[in-house]
Amino acid sequence: MAAASSATAIPSLDKVDFLKLQNGSDIRGVAVSGVEGEPVSLTEPVTEAIAAGFAAWLLDKKKVDASRKLRVSIGHDSRISAQKLQDAVSRGIASAGLDVVQYGLASTPAMFNSTLTEDEAILCPADGAIMITASHLPYNRNGFKFFTNDGGLGKNDIKDILERAASIYSNFLAKGYSVKASESVKKIDYMAVYTSDLVKAVRKAAGNIEKPLEGFHIVVDAGNGAGGFFAAKVLEPLGAITSGSQFLEPDGMFPNHIPNPEDKAAMKAITQAVLDNKANLGIIFDTDVDRSAAVDSTGRELNRNRLIALISAIVLEEHPGTTIVTDSVTSDGLTSFIEKKLGGKHHRFKRGYKNVIDEAIRLNSIGEESHLAIETSGHGALKENHWLDDGAYLMVKLLNKLASARASGKGVGSKVLTDLVEGLEEPAIAVELRLKINQNHPDLKGRSFREYGEAVLQHLGNSIASNPKLQKAPVNYEGVRVSGFGGWFLLRLSLHDPVLPLNIEAPSHEDAVKLGLEVAAAVKEFQALDTSALDKFVQP
Repeated sequence: MAAASSATAIPSLDKVDFLKLQNGSDIRGVAVSGVEGEPVSLTEPVTEAIAAGFAAWLLDKKKVDASRKLRVSIGHDSRISAQKLQDAVSRGIASAGLDVVQYGLASTPAMFNSTLTEDEAILCPADGAIMITASHLPYNRNGFKFFTNDGGLGKNDIKDILERAASIYSNFLAKGYSVKASESVKKIDYMAVYTSDLVKAVRKAAGNIEKPLEGFHIVVDAGNGAGGFFAAKVLEPLGAITSGSQFLEPDGMFPNHIPNPEDKAAMKAITQAVLDNKANLGIIFDTDVDRSAAVDSTGRELNRNRLIALISAIVLEEHPGTTIVTDSVTSDGLTSFIEKKLGGKHHRFKRGYKNVIDEAIRLNSIGEESHLAIETSGHGALKENHWLDDGAYLMVKLLNKLASARASGKGVGSKVLTDLVEGLEEPAIAVELRLKINQNHPDLKGRSFREYGEAVLQHLGNSIASNPKLQKAPVNYEGVRVSGFGGWFLLRLSLHDPVLPLNIEAPSHEDAVKLGLEVAAAVKEFQALDTSALDKFVQP
């Protein structure tokens, strides 16, 4: 739908199920037409209603007196629908009588940071912040993440905002909707403030040296997302050489690869860049820079379990014995590395970055010290950084290590990082197979996909209990996790989709197949479960 330029142009409004736009603690939808079977759900009126819903929620939460106007900062990643949605969000916030501060192209962590910065000259702190992003999803999608100075909003808050938005939208349906220009919009270059804070953090860690990374060659791959700033605004002021960095310019069609540190093509691209440029280190971000990964000078990927091991090693040097909270699909090798080699405690929790962060906060509140919450996806949050999952800050922790190693005469290579993960046992085979639940299958017998999935897990758990070759994990918070044949598997229910992901890690393909066969035998009577991916894997 074209952006309407005057108050007289009234777009046609369709009925909308707002709660379907919820994706855990985010809102996600289709913002651009053109993909078959994916009609636009984040229209301008829907977006405006969501923003007005957030404004109403914020007014209730902050309970300020009438003399002070609340202000909301708005930023976006490189998606092609960003500008249109930013305008609609601004109208929604302004319509509730709040001040709007637009940051333009920004990172998700910077948006949260804007609620903490205290500097009236740049209109900070913001009372609330909205990031317009859909992380690594395709170009036609977009969405929203919301923050206050307490951190990212949780699932219940998002549901509340969407319920308010539905009521505002029904008002549009009843009274008509028109696009009115927002009066109270200001623009600020907040990314300059955020990047200067990152630079200061590295200088401080290196003993206040102006250019602690002088002589280091570090290449950045931003995947045409919002992370291109890291090369020129963070690394270069610290003295690093960044030639060979790639895909730094924002392009919401993502022409080179998906900006996702878990994506094989993305990791191959940054690895190749490191090797071609004989760089000391490579750094890659997702679209909105809340996730990251690295590659050492030999082309070894430092993502997933390796990245968790590396950050854990750094954090445990600073906070000996602390608890590291991770998601559920981390390896057994990582547990033994954290607990036996590093002397920490590994608390393996559930999937979902917000779940992992909230669990670390909960542990601290009951007296168990935790300084790091990190997911295999590359979402990592540190207590010292307000429990914000900031991909750029995570990489700053690595840069600090490089800079301090160099200051103590240990050279300019990435070997200091590689040495930190020495001794991490890694499986020969690691696979994730997705078993889909057919929601139209009669075997559901009127149950929701979630109830059906829970029944599958219950049955698998019971069948494992009587198998002497297999052992259920004594402590487990999600799905059914089982050790056997030198490896392990985890079958769990996806957070949002009718899917049971199955992770298997084993010392050989043969052992992985044995674990797969145990699962296949246990779930075969569930006819609505599509086990084709598993069947293919276990075939001789």
